This record gives sequence, structure tokens and C-alpha cells, in this order.
Amino acid sequence: MSKLWGGRFTKQTNHLVDEYTASIGFDQKLAEEDIQGSLAHVTMLGKCGILPLEDVETIKGGLNKVLEKIRKGEIEFSVSDEDIHMNVEKNLIAEIGPVGGKLHTGRSRNDQVATDMHLYLRKRVVELSGMLYELQKALIGQARDNLDTIVPGYTHLQRAQPILFAHHLMAYVSMFQRDIERLMDSYKRINVLPLGAGALAGTTFPIDRHFVAEQLQFDRVYENSLDAVSDRDFILEFLSHASIIMMHLSRLSEELVLWSSTEFNFIELDDAFCTGSSIMPQKKNPDVPELVRGKTGRVYGNLMGLLTVLKSLPLAYNKDMQEDKEGMFDTVATLEGALQLFAPMIATMKVNKPRMREAVNKDFSNATDIADFLVGKGLPFRQAHEVIGKTVLYCIQNGKYLLDLTMEEFKQFSPLFDDAIYQVLQPETVVNARNVYGGTATDQVADAIKRSEVLLRMTEQWLEEHQ
Repeated sequence: MSKLWGGRFTKQTNHLVDEYTASIGFDQKLAEEDIQGSLAHVTMLGKCGILPLEDVETIKGGLNKVLEKIRKGEIEFSVSDEDIHMNVEKNLIAEIGPVGGKLHTGRSRNDQVATDMHLYLRKRVVELSGMLYELQKALIGQARDNLDTIVPGYTHLQRAQPILFAHHLMAYVSMFQRDIERLMDSYKRINVLPLGAGALAGTTFPIDRHFVAEQLQFDRVYENSLDAVSDRDFILEFLSHASIIMMHLSRLSEELVLWSSTEFNFIELDDAFCTGSSIMPQKKNPDVPELVRGKTGRVYGNLMGLLTVLKSLPLAYNKDMQEDKEGMFDTVATLEGALQLFAPMIATMKVNKPRMREAVNKDFSNATDIADFLVGKGLPFRQAHEVIGKTVLYCIQNGKYLLDLTMEEFKQFSPLFDDAIYQVLQPETVVNARNVYGGTATDQVADAIKRSEVLLRMTEQWLEEHQ
């Protein structure tokens, strides 16, 4: 059967060309968006008097029938029809006859596919924001339950200072808040209508692009027809944001893997989110965070792949741009899969509070507070730093921790020490001494949780307005 565009050609397309250039294997994911855009387009054609209203109603009825069949899995997509647009049109003509061929009046596949991707990504950005919102709720829930749980804080993966476990979790809440805000901001650039730009120069038909934008709930239309069909910045922006989200998930994954090891034993992931070994029956493997950590690379690759595709393309459309879809689809699927698992995995995570406390009691992460104590007594910080360095060395050489030292031992390093040092060195004192905005003191973390709950309500409102 000849192509819908085959009038200029004298030969059938080589079947290898059909297979190589066809995109229906992956762009069939855009079926609903393609028909959604077509319904708005044909409604506009009728409103502007470009098509008779009788034809418009026939086409709309046919499109809805094709959509119903697609949803039921009753349509077999054909490689010979190349892409989702041509497959839909072929099925529409089969459904209602030659009048279906009028649907493409005043548009090109170039502005059509761009519209489909705007519609697709607009919906997914809202869905992914909602999933990040659920993950934030899970983290905040764990933080609220662990306002009294002290854990070693690390730099260079070496114990540094004691912090609240809630404070650590709230750091990720802040990261994911930025991710949500980036997605929300990108929505403004996704929600722009390219339809009506034609192949590159617009159309001779008296169309109403703003009417179509209203029908499809786009905020505005592209100002320049060349830009409308060649712009993929909105996909690049999404892939960039997705890469940052995956980086944040990967960092949290790394910590979950470490914390659930026997060496740390800070947490236990629920059995529902772990797997076992085929040979070692005692094993409980944190496969979900490990795989999320691993899949981060493919999302980075999708971003770099599209940047490379676009880097030398002249205006306007080029077949290279067919490569914009698979990476976008894969990134959406990868993010959705990770976020769907992460929220319940965090919510059901068990925290080993005694083990965390034991870890804090058996390290030197309270050393900085001794230096601050001596500074408060009038000793310059650099001298205090040296005193504490020698004190820690003495403890290491004698198998002790700072709270194990007698007052006599303390005074051999500085006469400024007194009994108050024992209270200063208590983990609770160390934590609550950081009573500054953004610090790890209990009051500050409790306030941070309250502020995050306000942001959650703002996100919830945005989601309701955009769903």
C-alpha cells in the first residue's frame, strides 16, 4: 500500500529503510496525546470555516473510535506507516473513509509531533512532582519519629560531629524540594503550543492557534514557527532536572546501602524492598537502592545523547530529531519506577536507635565542642585546636574516648578544664549547642519540619491545580 506522502515517488520504499526510519515502535506511547491534539486541531478547522462542521463531527467521531480501539489493544501498529501520526490517520481513514484525510489540513507532522511531546511531558512532570511529594512526606515522617535519635555526622566518610538523624533526613527533603521547584518552573516552558507552525513556516490556511492553545490548556503559543518545530529545549531541561533527581536518589541510595550493612547496622529495610541470595541463605540484599544507584547512569546518558543529537542541527526539523523520544520515555519510566518504590521503602524503614547511639558514644565527634569550650574560657581557637588534637591522640594511644578521661587527665592538656566539660561532651549537649537556623539542634530541626510541611501544602495545591 502506498504511503500517505507517496505521490511524488516512483518506487516503493525499501523495507530496510522502513524498518530503520520508523518510530512507531516507541512513539506509539504518544497515541493519546496525538489524538488529543488532533481533536483540538479539527475543532479549530471547523471554527475557522476551513472544514465543514459536518466533516469536523465525522472526524471527531472517528478519532474517538480509534482512541477507544487503541486503549482496548485492538489496533496493530504498522512499521510501513512509520510513526504514530500516520498510523492514527490510516486507521481514521479506514474508520470513516476519505474525509479522514482532511484532518491534516493546516498542519505538518513536524508541529504535530512537537505538540504531542509537549502534551506528554506536561502530564509526566506533574506526575513526577507528585511522586517526589510522596517521598518528601515519607522522609518527614521518619524525621518526626527520630527527633531524639543522634547519629554520627560524616565528612570524607569519617565521623565528624554528632547530628540528629532527623536533620540528616531533612537534608534530602530540601534536595527534593529543589527538584520539585525545578519541575514546577519547567512546566512554564513545556506548556507552550507549537501546533500551527506547520513544517517550518506556518500555513496559508486562516487557522487560530490561540484557540487551539485554549482547547489544549496551553498558556501560550510559540512566537516563531522555526523555533516551534525545532525546539527541544524543554526535553533537555527535563532530562537535566531528571539527572539531578537521580543524583539525589543515588546519594540517598548509597547511604541506605551503607546504613543497612552489618558494619553500620543503622537501619533495616523492610523485607518487601529487599531480595535474597541464590546460594547464601542469610543474605538480605538492598537491591532497590543499588539498582536506583545504577540506573542513574542511563538517565545521565539520555541527557548527553540528546545534547549531542541537537548540537549541530540547522533549522528547522531534521530526521535526527526522531532520536529525542526514546531517551525521554526511558527517563520518565526510570524515574517513575524509582520514585514509586522509594516513598514506601523509606516509610517502612526501621531505625536502629541504640546502634546509632552506641556509634556516637564510641568516637571523637564531640571534639570540636571541647575546642569551643576552651575558646569560651579565653584560649585562642588555634591553640585550643592543638590542645584537643593532643587530647584525642592521648585517648587513641590509651584506648579511651573523651568522656572516659578523668579531670586529672584533662588538666594535663590545659588548666582551663573543669567539671563542666563532662556535660559539654554529652551527645545531646553537642547536638543542641548548634541552635542556629538550619542547624542540628532539636528545636531547629523541629522548626525545619514545620517549614517543610508548609511547602508540602503548597506543592499539594500546585498539583491539584495542574492535574
